[in-house]
Amino acid sequence: MKEIRLHGRGGQGVVKASHIVVKAAVRKDGYGQFIPFFGVERKGSPVFGFLRLSDAPIRRKTQVYAPDILVIFDDTLVKLPATYAGLKEGGTVIINSTKTAEELDIPAQAGEIAIVDATGISESLFGKNMPNTSMLGALAKVTDMVDKDALFDEIAEAFGESNRTAAQKAYDTVAITGK
Repeated sequence: MKEIRLHGRGGQGVVKASHIVVKAAVRKDGYGQFIPFFGVERKGSPVFGFLRLSDAPIRRKTQVYAPDILVIFDDTLVKLPATYAGLKEGGTVIINSTKTAEELDIPAQAGEIAIVDATGISESLFGKNMPNTSMLGALAKVTDMVDKDALFDEIAEAFGESNRTAAQKAYDTVAITGK
């Protein structure tokens, strides 16, 4: 089982993106679970959620305290202590940014770092900052936890073909480095 913590801001599609990942995992006979966490429920406020993916049934129903992967939808959240808290040694960080890993001050325990301009992709295609489907494209490229075709089909079913295009652009342009 892999545990993922997603960080974003209200209105960026963290919850819907997580539902799409779970549906794609189930589509390919896997198991998925998403537990959202809402503080102040308003657009722009920090939100996060917990995602688990496995090839066996998932019994755990708690928050994710030691994620294997962090998916950060907004690079302004990296200054919050909770963003990188508990990241496992050698864990993966996928972040929406135009900054370098050094500028983002990614912690030493991170193994793989993936940076994608999901905001730029969404603004060019939709005229607004809705990075969720682009971040899913980056997730598909960086991990093998969910089948790319199943994920992209779920994206298209939920949001239309233009969002599949956003996911593909992120898949093609995400920059992956080791620490």
